[in-house]
Amino acid sequence: MNAQPVLSKQEARLLLGLRGPADSDELAAAFRAVVKAAHPDHPEGDADRFRQTVAAYRLLQAELPALPAPIRVASRTETPPPARQAVPPLIVLTPMQALSGGTVGFRASGRHLLVHVPPGVRTADRIRLAGVNGLIPVLIRPADGLSVLGADLFMEWPIASRLMRDGGRIEIDTHAGPQPAWLVPDMTAPVRLRLPGLGLPARGKRPAGDLFVKLIPSDDLPSAAEDMLLRFTRVWTPQRMAA
Repeated sequence: MNAQPVLSKQEARLLLGLRGPADSDELAAAFRAVVKAAHPDHPEGDADRFRQTVAAYRLLQAELPALPAPIRVASRTETPPPARQAVPPLIVLTPMQALSGGTVGFRASGRHLLVHVPPGVRTADRIRLAGVNGLIPVLIRPADGLSVLGADLFMEWPIASRLMRDGGRIEIDTHAGPQPAWLVPDMTAPVRLRLPGLGLPARGKRPAGDLFVKLIPSDDLPSAAEDMLLRFTRVWTPQRMAA
Protein backbone atom coordinates (compact mmCIF):
# COMPACT_ATOMS: atom_id res chain seq x y z
CA MET A 1 0.00 0.00 0.00
CA ASN A 2 1.40 3.41 -0.96
CA ALA A 3 1.78 5.85 1.91
CA GLN A 4 -0.29 9.01 1.60
CA PRO A 5 1.70 12.27 1.59
CA VAL A 6 1.54 14.23 4.84
CA LEU A 7 -0.35 17.49 4.40
CA SER A 8 0.72 20.75 5.98
CA LYS A 9 -1.96 22.91 7.58
CA GLN A 10 -1.64 25.43 4.72
CA GLU A 11 -2.09 22.66 2.13
CA ALA A 12 -5.08 21.33 4.07
CA ARG A 13 -6.73 24.77 4.07
CA LEU A 14 -6.14 25.21 0.34
CA LEU A 15 -7.62 21.77 -0.34
CA LEU A 16 -10.79 22.75 1.55
CA GLY A 17 -10.97 26.20 -0.05
CA LEU A 18 -10.15 28.07 3.19
CA ARG A 19 -8.08 31.23 3.18
CA GLY A 20 -7.00 31.01 6.82
CA PRO A 21 -7.89 29.54 10.23
CA ALA A 22 -11.57 28.64 10.56
CA ASP A 23 -13.89 27.79 13.42
CA SER A 24 -15.70 24.47 13.65
CA ASP A 25 -18.78 25.65 11.70
CA GLU A 26 -16.72 27.14 8.86
CA LEU A 27 -14.51 24.05 8.71
CA ALA A 28 -17.53 21.73 8.61
CA ALA A 29 -19.22 23.77 5.86
CA ALA A 30 -16.07 23.78 3.72
CA PHE A 31 -15.55 20.04 4.26
CA ARG A 32 -19.14 19.15 3.30
CA ALA A 33 -18.84 21.13 0.08
CA VAL A 34 -15.55 19.55 -0.98
CA VAL A 35 -15.94 15.94 0.18
CA LYS A 36 -19.21 15.41 -1.72
CA ALA A 37 -17.58 16.36 -5.02
CA ALA A 38 -14.47 14.27 -4.21
CA HIS A 39 -16.33 11.07 -3.23
CA PRO A 40 -15.58 8.18 -5.63
CA ASP A 41 -19.33 7.66 -6.20
CA HIS A 42 -19.64 11.23 -7.54
CA PRO A 43 -19.24 11.60 -11.34
CA GLU A 44 -16.20 13.87 -10.85
CA GLY A 45 -14.99 12.04 -7.74
CA ASP A 46 -11.57 10.58 -7.19
CA ALA A 47 -10.46 8.15 -4.47
CA ASP A 48 -7.11 9.85 -3.84
CA ARG A 49 -8.68 13.31 -3.68
CA PHE A 50 -11.37 11.95 -1.33
CA ARG A 51 -8.74 10.53 1.06
CA GLN A 52 -6.78 13.78 0.97
CA THR A 53 -9.94 15.77 1.71
CA VAL A 54 -10.75 13.63 4.76
CA ALA A 55 -7.13 13.87 5.94
CA ALA A 56 -7.19 17.67 5.53
CA TYR A 57 -10.40 17.92 7.57
CA ARG A 58 -9.04 15.75 10.38
CA LEU A 59 -5.80 17.72 10.49
CA LEU A 60 -7.57 21.09 10.77
CA GLN A 61 -10.17 19.69 13.16
CA ALA A 62 -7.38 18.57 15.50
CA GLU A 63 -6.10 22.15 15.85
CA LEU A 64 -9.49 23.55 16.95
CA PRO A 65 -9.51 24.67 20.61
CA ALA A 66 -11.04 22.13 22.97
CA LEU A 67 -14.42 22.97 24.45
CA PRO A 68 -14.36 23.78 28.17
CA ALA A 69 -15.56 21.06 30.51
CA PRO A 70 -19.15 21.54 31.70
CA ILE A 71 -19.61 23.01 35.17
CA ARG A 72 -21.73 20.78 37.38
CA VAL A 73 -24.14 22.61 39.69
CA ALA A 74 -25.84 20.77 42.51
CA SER A 75 -29.56 21.33 42.22
CA ARG A 76 -32.74 19.45 42.87
CA THR A 77 -34.33 20.85 39.75
CA GLU A 78 -33.35 19.79 36.27
CA THR A 79 -31.47 22.31 34.22
CA PRO A 80 -33.54 23.18 31.12
CA PRO A 81 -31.87 22.33 27.82
CA PRO A 82 -30.17 25.23 26.04
CA ALA A 83 -32.25 27.10 23.52
CA ARG A 84 -31.88 25.76 20.01
CA GLN A 85 -29.71 28.07 17.99
CA ALA A 86 -30.90 29.29 14.64
CA VAL A 87 -29.14 27.91 11.56
CA PRO A 88 -26.67 30.56 10.37
CA PRO A 89 -27.36 31.99 6.90
CA LEU A 90 -25.41 30.56 3.98
CA ILE A 91 -25.15 31.76 0.38
CA VAL A 92 -25.38 28.65 -1.81
CA LEU A 93 -24.14 28.96 -5.40
CA THR A 94 -23.91 26.70 -8.43
CA PRO A 95 -20.53 26.50 -10.22
CA MET A 96 -21.93 28.61 -13.07
CA GLN A 97 -23.01 31.33 -10.62
CA ALA A 98 -19.52 31.30 -9.10
CA LEU A 99 -18.06 31.64 -12.60
CA SER A 100 -20.15 34.55 -13.83
CA GLY A 101 -21.46 36.14 -10.63
CA GLY A 102 -24.90 37.72 -10.45
CA THR A 103 -27.81 38.15 -8.07
CA VAL A 104 -28.85 35.16 -5.96
CA GLY A 105 -31.41 34.71 -3.21
CA PHE A 106 -30.98 33.23 0.26
CA ARG A 107 -32.77 33.23 3.61
CA ALA A 108 -31.56 34.98 6.75
CA SER A 109 -33.52 35.67 9.96
CA GLY A 110 -36.68 34.38 8.31
CA ARG A 111 -36.40 36.80 5.39
CA HIS A 112 -35.76 36.09 1.72
CA LEU A 113 -32.92 38.37 0.62
CA LEU A 114 -31.06 39.06 -2.61
CA VAL A 115 -27.29 39.51 -2.76
CA HIS A 116 -25.00 40.40 -5.65
CA VAL A 117 -22.17 37.87 -5.92
CA PRO A 118 -19.07 38.93 -7.89
CA PRO A 119 -17.46 36.45 -10.31
CA GLY A 120 -14.76 34.20 -8.87
CA VAL A 121 -15.96 33.71 -5.30
CA ARG A 122 -14.81 30.49 -3.64
CA THR A 123 -16.38 28.22 -1.04
CA ALA A 124 -15.81 29.67 2.46
CA ASP A 125 -15.50 33.23 1.10
CA ARG A 126 -17.60 35.71 3.07
CA ILE A 127 -19.83 38.45 1.71
CA ARG A 128 -21.03 41.51 3.61
CA LEU A 129 -24.72 42.33 3.19
CA ALA A 130 -26.48 45.47 4.37
CA GLY A 131 -29.03 44.78 7.09
CA VAL A 132 -27.48 41.44 8.13
CA ASN A 133 -25.05 41.18 11.02
CA GLY A 134 -21.67 39.73 10.20
CA LEU A 135 -20.32 38.26 6.98
CA ILE A 136 -22.25 35.55 5.13
CA PRO A 137 -20.20 32.47 4.08
CA VAL A 138 -20.42 31.06 0.56
CA LEU A 139 -20.91 27.39 -0.37
CA ILE A 140 -20.58 26.16 -3.99
CA ARG A 141 -22.47 22.93 -4.64
CA PRO A 142 -22.08 20.66 -7.72
CA ALA A 143 -24.63 21.33 -10.48
CA ASP A 144 -24.99 21.15 -14.26
CA GLY A 145 -22.25 18.52 -14.53
CA LEU A 146 -19.69 20.78 -12.81
CA SER A 147 -18.12 20.67 -9.36
CA VAL A 148 -15.66 23.03 -7.69
CA LEU A 149 -12.64 22.41 -5.49
CA GLY A 150 -10.89 25.59 -4.45
CA ALA A 151 -10.64 27.59 -7.68
CA ASP A 152 -10.62 24.51 -9.97
CA LEU A 153 -13.59 23.15 -11.91
CA PHE A 154 -14.21 19.46 -12.63
CA MET A 155 -16.39 17.85 -15.31
CA GLU A 156 -16.72 14.67 -17.38
CA TRP A 157 -16.74 14.34 -21.17
CA PRO A 158 -17.61 11.16 -23.16
CA ILE A 159 -15.38 10.16 -26.07
CA ALA A 160 -15.35 7.23 -28.47
CA SER A 161 -13.40 4.26 -27.14
CA ARG A 162 -11.39 4.09 -30.36
CA LEU A 163 -9.89 7.52 -29.58
CA MET A 164 -8.52 6.15 -26.32
CA ARG A 165 -6.91 3.40 -28.36
CA ASP A 166 -5.80 5.24 -31.51
CA GLY A 167 -5.42 8.82 -30.26
CA GLY A 168 -6.47 11.90 -32.20
CA ARG A 169 -8.09 15.29 -31.89
CA ILE A 170 -11.17 15.82 -29.73
CA GLU A 171 -13.31 18.87 -28.99
CA ILE A 172 -14.74 19.42 -25.51
CA ASP A 173 -17.78 21.64 -24.96
CA THR A 174 -17.03 23.77 -21.89
CA HIS A 175 -18.56 26.83 -20.25
CA ALA A 176 -15.95 28.86 -22.18
CA GLY A 177 -16.92 27.31 -25.54
CA PRO A 178 -15.47 24.34 -27.48
CA GLN A 179 -11.90 23.49 -26.47
CA PRO A 180 -9.68 21.27 -28.68
CA ALA A 181 -7.33 18.64 -27.26
CA TRP A 182 -5.07 15.93 -28.67
CA LEU A 183 -4.93 12.38 -27.32
CA VAL A 184 -1.93 10.12 -27.71
CA PRO A 185 -2.53 6.44 -28.64
CA ASP A 186 -3.06 3.69 -26.06
CA MET A 187 -4.28 5.89 -23.23
CA THR A 188 -5.56 4.01 -20.18
CA ALA A 189 -8.64 5.17 -18.30
CA PRO A 190 -9.11 7.14 -16.19
CA VAL A 191 -7.74 10.09 -18.20
CA ARG A 192 -8.08 13.64 -16.90
CA LEU A 193 -7.14 16.62 -19.04
CA ARG A 194 -6.14 19.96 -17.53
CA LEU A 195 -7.29 23.11 -19.31
CA PRO A 196 -5.36 25.99 -17.69
CA GLY A 197 -7.19 29.16 -16.73
CA LEU A 198 -10.71 27.81 -17.34
CA GLY A 199 -11.60 27.39 -13.67
CA LEU A 200 -13.02 30.13 -11.49
CA PRO A 201 -11.78 33.55 -12.62
CA ALA A 202 -9.07 35.45 -10.75
CA ARG A 203 -10.30 37.46 -7.77
CA GLY A 204 -8.08 39.91 -5.96
CA LYS A 205 -4.65 38.39 -5.50
CA ARG A 206 -5.94 34.88 -6.12
CA PRO A 207 -5.21 33.55 -9.62
CA ALA A 208 -7.73 31.87 -11.89
CA GLY A 209 -8.26 28.16 -11.46
CA ASP A 210 -8.08 25.37 -14.05
CA LEU A 211 -10.67 23.10 -15.61
CA PHE A 212 -10.08 19.35 -15.21
CA VAL A 213 -11.96 17.14 -17.67
CA LYS A 214 -12.32 13.42 -16.96
CA LEU A 215 -12.67 11.49 -20.23
CA ILE A 216 -15.26 8.70 -20.20
CA PRO A 217 -14.81 6.10 -22.98
CA SER A 218 -18.08 5.11 -24.65
CA ASP A 219 -19.07 2.88 -27.55
CA ASP A 220 -22.49 4.57 -27.92
CA LEU A 221 -21.27 7.87 -29.38
CA PRO A 222 -22.19 8.79 -32.97
CA SER A 223 -19.68 8.39 -35.76
CA ALA A 224 -17.65 11.36 -36.99
CA ALA A 225 -20.03 11.88 -39.93
CA GLU A 226 -23.10 11.77 -37.67
CA ASP A 227 -21.44 14.10 -35.20
CA MET A 228 -20.66 16.60 -37.97
CA LEU A 229 -24.27 16.46 -39.18
CA LEU A 230 -25.55 17.06 -35.64
CA ARG A 231 -23.27 20.07 -35.25
CA PHE A 232 -24.36 21.45 -38.64
CA THR A 233 -28.04 21.05 -37.75
CA ARG A 234 -27.57 22.64 -34.32
CA VAL A 235 -25.87 25.71 -35.82
CA TRP A 236 -28.00 26.30 -38.91
CA THR A 237 -31.53 25.35 -37.84
CA PRO A 238 -32.12 28.48 -35.67
CA GLN A 239 -30.93 30.68 -38.57
CA ARG A 240 -33.39 29.05 -40.97
CA MET A 241 -36.25 29.56 -38.53
CA ALA A 242 -35.27 33.23 -38.11
CA ALA A 243 -35.29 33.67 -41.91
